[in-house]
Amino acid sequence: MIHEYRNYPLRAHNTLGIEAMASHFIEYDAVDDIRLLITQKHIQTPYLHIGGGSNLLFANNYNGTVLHSCIRGIEVTGETKDDVFLKAGAGVIWDEFVQYCVNHEWYGAENLSDIPGEVGASAVQNIGAYGVEAKDIITRVETISVNGVERVFSADECNFSYRHSVFKEPSLKGVFITYVHYKLSKIPVYKLDYGSIREELKKYSCFTLKNIRQAILDIRNVKLPDPKVLGNAGSFFMNPIVPKDIFHHLLTLYPAMPYYEVDAERVKIPAGWLIEQCGWKGKSLGNVRMYEKQALVLVNNGGASGAEVIALCEAVRNSVREKFNIEIKPEVKILT
Repeated sequence: MIHEYRNYPLRAHNTLGIEAMASHFIEYDAVDDIRLLITQKHIQTPYLHIGGGSNLLFANNYNGTVLHSCIRGIEVTGETKDDVFLKAGAGVIWDEFVQYCVNHEWYGAENLSDIPGEVGASAVQNIGAYGVEAKDIITRVETISVNGVERVFSADECNFSYRHSVFKEPSLKGVFITYVHYKLSKIPVYKLDYGSIREELKKYSCFTLKNIRQAILDIRNVKLPDPKVLGNAGSFFMNPIVPKDIFHHLLTLYPAMPYYEVDAERVKIPAGWLIEQCGWKGKSLGNVRMYEKQALVLVNNGGASGAEVIALCEAVRNSVREKFNIEIKPEVKILT
């Protein structure tokens, strides 16, 4: 079914809770619906395809068509002795997909628990947390373009990297994800050496999928505010990845600096730590602030505008650049 609206409020479609309007808003429930919309030329330009809005900042009203997929459903498409293959609709809530996998004792998605958003965005953003990224379990992605061309992208064709995929490239702006395929393990495979996971698990007598998921939920609950209560987009900035020579220089200046090895030549430094060292943790600018429990999170104190979010974003970036000579980039997509 297709639902179309004019002059539609977008506050409920961005977790930062920014007031904005779309001149044309369309939701659809099936691939046939989007085919019909394309055939009948209902998608007016400019257009924007959104998921749960957890990675969006509307700086202004959107004078075009905003599309939202409500394609649901999770199905098993194949199994081996060790693995299971799943297909999920782009509109499935991401954490519901993780819960589904955990309930069936399929391993691989549990570290990605409680990430806001929808299945389609998992492929676009290559979402990640606690040492796991969506690319680790995605096998292929089904799409349809605004011109009606349907294509399946293999995992390799998705060109996944840190918080990036081919679907973020301007050339693929008109390509909409309909289904994402995943491979999960039936054999216990744990990734517990990132952040405080092992420490959190000490309260349990053994490792189980449900315990690990609960540990992740508990960790995130302490650090991250509920967007239904306090508007936010989760981690507002990406963790910078720097060459080893820059890292070693910084480590001599800041011996307690946390870091994660990426490969033989690069190291990831937590952006939240950089921001905290610059004094922004808990600090407000207008109606927005950097969250007092996690400096990586930018929150809406209430009634914030997109312009206020951008102002704080740029102030924080400037501080980090001046103190560390490191560029931190927004993970959030800013629509100006």
